[in-house]
Amino acid sequence: MRMWWFITTLAISAFICNSPVYAYDNNPLQDICVALNDSQASVFVNGKICKDPKLATANDFYFSGLNVSGNEVPGLGFSLKTVDVNNMPGLNTLGITLVRADLEPQRIGPFHMHPRATEMITILEGTAYAGFLVPDPANFFKSHLFSKILNPGDVFVFPQGLIHFLYNMGYKKATFLFYFNSQNPGFVIIPYSIFASNPPISDDILAKGFQLNKTEIAELRKKFS
Repeated sequence: MRMWWFITTLAISAFICNSPVYAYDNNPLQDICVALNDSQASVFVNGKICKDPKLATANDFYFSGLNVSGNEVPGLGFSLKTVDVNNMPGLNTLGITLVRADLEPQRIGPFHMHPRATEMITILEGTAYAGFLVPDPANFFKSHLFSKILNPGDVFVFPQGLIHFLYNMGYKKATFLFYFNSQNPGFVIIPYSIFASNPPISDDILAKGFQLNKTEIAELRKKFS
């Protein structure tokens, strides 16, 4: 009897410990979600609600126009066209986003990261240099660069949450498709996030953090504000 009880207890414990229901929380789909103690409030964790399935149509799962470039991002030398839940409602809860990017010659997609998604890129036209940084576990003052020169048909991947970049090293526009395994990948441009925050980080903090003087910090603010 004791042995039967021990085996039963062990089996139940193993099931609970390995059950995905108890093992982890789902990844967040937004940057912040402040708790609100209001029973009358509507809560949109995904930012979207679902329509009655009986009202869904094929158009909810369709997008056209990825064959042409999108809207230019001022000052950064590239244009973007995004296929996400906002223009293809059927993507809601599926965890997929697709972006077309056109990068001008000799311009860089700035150092940035996506907190909620791995990014896989395919280059369609042009030549580019792509890379991402992995922290060195033996020395947190250093990182390891993984980089490749990409030509049409090449595919490269940026792991979730890691800082990466994309540089058009050619003399004509380069075109890419970006695939994200998230409905809302997030987009954090490192220099703009630091030097153009609102309210701003104090010059003293930035000067100490980057080991620069305040004149140099002021110049960086001008470039990224």
